[in-house]
Amino acid sequence: MTASRPAPDHQDPVAGGELRLPRAPGVARRYWARHPRLVDGLIAGVYGVPTIVITIVSAAQQQLPPGLAVAIAAAALAASLGLLVARRTHPRLVLALAWLACLASIWAPSVDVVAILLALYGLAVYGTSRAAWIGFGTSAAVGAAAAYLSAAIRRAAGVVPLDGDALSAALSFAVLMLLATLIGVTVGNRRRYLDALIARAHDLARERDQQSQLAAAAERARIAREMHDIVSHGLTVMITLAEGSAATAPKDPERAAATMRHVAEAGRDALGEMRRMLGVLEGPTDAAGSADRAPQPGVDAIPALVDGFRDAGLPVRLTTAGAPITEPTLELAVYRLVQEGLTNALRHADGAQQVDVRIVHGDDAVEVVVEDDGHAHGMPGIVGSGRGLPGLRERVGLYGGTLDAGPRSTGGWRMHATLHATLEAAYDRRSTDAAVDAAARTEDPA
Repeated sequence: MTASRPAPDHQDPVAGGELRLPRAPGVARRYWARHPRLVDGLIAGVYGVPTIVITIVSAAQQQLPPGLAVAIAAAALAASLGLLVARRTHPRLVLALAWLACLASIWAPSVDVVAILLALYGLAVYGTSRAAWIGFGTSAAVGAAAAYLSAAIRRAAGVVPLDGDALSAALSFAVLMLLATLIGVTVGNRRRYLDALIARAHDLARERDQQSQLAAAAERARIAREMHDIVSHGLTVMITLAEGSAATAPKDPERAAATMRHVAEAGRDALGEMRRMLGVLEGPTDAAGSADRAPQPGVDAIPALVDGFRDAGLPVRLTTAGAPITEPTLELAVYRLVQEGLTNALRHADGAQQVDVRIVHGDDAVEVVVEDDGHAHGMPGIVGSGRGLPGLRERVGLYGGTLDAGPRSTGGWRMHATLHATLEAAYDRRSTDAAVDAAARTEDPA
């Protein structure tokens, strides 16, 4: 038996609180839907009270034994209580009690099949169609048996029934039961269809909220990468310049002052990038209705980036080859790769004599190489957050590329990234890699 769900006009809260189910038409229908126990009580009362009263009066008129009269009334009372308590939750039990009441009524003037009709309707609505039709077949057999037994009892009591009374009664019972089953199956199928629609709506609302949470998590990760690149680069350059200024101040105050001006300029650049990032997140903030926004840095900004690291004392040599990169997202990825590579070199490549930056744009791929010949001892007091290389791998993975970073055999550090030139090519590459991995797993399950 399938568990019944709330009435169609019941408004269940869902994640996000935006799913509102339509109200059932009609004031009376909504009232009965909100008070199911009242409905069950009325049905049980309309059936049970007249049946028990008629049973007692008929027993007195026919002078039935008290025990038999009590048994018939008890069976009708049990069927009434079943309709009151278990019609929605245990319709099979109610149908069994209705069969008992029908068989007990064979000693009464008329066979009682009303409880069976009500129970069949409840089984079809709150159970399953298959259970309803099985119940109909069994109920028809019980009704026919009750009709023939009632005729036999009347014949034994000296009341000769008309020819065909038992058969006509059995057929009448079967027709009434068929009608009750058909109505119940129709109502039950409609109810189950609405329940499926409501469940689907809840699933879609839940899936929508989950997708929203995943998108928010992905956006938070993207913002974290951008903020890491901005803050890490800016602070590393400022710390390096400040330490250089402190070291040269006693010997060359003018050079130290110029270096500190570079510190201020680097801080302003980092602060400007952070403001632009926050402006995009927060929306319009100034009196004119728009935040201070600017395009994300691209490959055109790489020479200025390299000059900033040269001012910080890092000997950088920039080499580019191939056609210019025109896709904004790819430009940003290449810029962040160079920025992170030079930041790591400034932070860790102690004593580096040369830092090479190479950007090669081919027909379908872009290669970015940043390598140095330092001792990789690191700058004192500067500890990385551990977000740089994982963030770069995520950027490179967007283009189906690869990122290798590690010490060189001749000393120093090397970072080599390969990105596909277009998102379409990256998608094709990822699809090909997934197919190759699936084939490998099929050939070698271990």
